[in-house]
Amino acid sequence: MDFRNDLARAVERYRAEVASPREHLALLRWQMAQGHALDRRDTFPGHLTTSAFVLSPDHAQVLLIDHVVIGRWLQPGGHWEQAEQFHLSAAREAVEETGVQGLILHPWHRGGDLPFAIDSHDVPGKPPRGEPGKPSRGEPAHVHHDLQYLFLADPSLTLVAQFEEVHAAAWKPVAALAEIAPRALERLSQVQRP
Repeated sequence: MDFRNDLARAVERYRAEVASPREHLALLRWQMAQGHALDRRDTFPGHLTTSAFVLSPDHAQVLLIDHVVIGRWLQPGGHWEQAEQFHLSAAREAVEETGVQGLILHPWHRGGDLPFAIDSHDVPGKPPRGEPGKPSRGEPAHVHHDLQYLFLADPSLTLVAQFEEVHAAAWKPVAALAEIAPRALERLSQVQRP
């Protein structure tokens, strides 16, 4: 993978084919133009993450995790790690955090690496234990540029949560995305079930 060129292509294609007119992705595009190492988690003001919206085949349920650090239910995801394509990084996070089996990329992607959504969001710094107010690992408040992908899996199969990062993994009604990822939920209403 040629990270910078592949990211540039994914973002350009997303803006041309998927993004709403109000999605400018200004900070992400500025960091890309400046040559920031977005594949490194110590790059600020932001760096790349990937996440997975894992749906039941009927699109009625979505697989969510109860995140240990953030303290709320979210889609599985994490900092980008080396992979042949961005969606494979998202898939790896979903499998690692939930133990989901039989994960397949949703046909919406037509086998490609086009993000379903790109969400740049603020992340608070992490104070070390016992020293409030000081960032851990030199990590100040920053931005995650999250490339989000759709997957399908069978909700009847057993899940195994990765307890170092998540309290639980569970299938929830897809409407739960209203609070977590409203843009993705709105787009899902236009996605055909396979």
